[in-house]
Amino acid sequence: MTKYDPRKNAEGYNDPTPYAAEKHMMAQIRGKQARVAGGYFENIISASCDYYLSRGLAKIEKTPEPMKPLGAKNRKGQFLACYTKQAQPDYGGTLKGGRSIYFEAKHTDDERIEQRRLTQEQQDDLEAHHKLGAIAFVLVSMSLTDFYRVPWPVWRDMAEIYGRKYMTHAELSRYEVPATAGFIKFLHGIESEVLGKEATT
Repeated sequence: MTKYDPRKNAEGYNDPTPYAAEKHMMAQIRGKQARVAGGYFENIISASCDYYLSRGLAKIEKTPEPMKPLGAKNRKGQFLACYTKQAQPDYGGTLKGGRSIYFEAKHTDDERIEQRRLTQEQQDDLEAHHKLGAIAFVLVSMSLTDFYRVPWPVWRDMAEIYGRKYMTHAELSRYEVPATAGFIKFLHGIESEVLGKEATT
């Protein structure tokens, strides 16, 4: 009995069309799953930002994605546009006491998170904020069950610290932050002397 090979037709000749179609379809499914998970992650972060604002601990907002109009408005006031390259971090704001905070949010369903998930422009921007004294980090979601606040210097120096440009689940564990009741306590342990005991509970 001949072993099934999706790159060959029933006669055994090379026919990559079904294989390519199946591969393309699976990539589309994975892409859609990633977008849904990413959207859910953003919703949890938004709820977390609202929680901190309601307690007077921080005002943190999502950075709007810049859009470039591709044409004039139609009669209904609508226009076609595309997203342009984003350089600014995903989220930014101010903590109680005046210190700035900036972070990127990255979700993965894998057992590791790669440094290249941040563009060079995003890395440069986090570095600039860090040098000016802002709290800068990457908030990582793994399978929407575990969340980690990786300090920017650790993310930036990943290759020197771990000998490679990714972090495993085990290596992330020291940066885990609590998540409960639909929000992530991503300020847990940050500047407790400024924000007060409420920020760490």
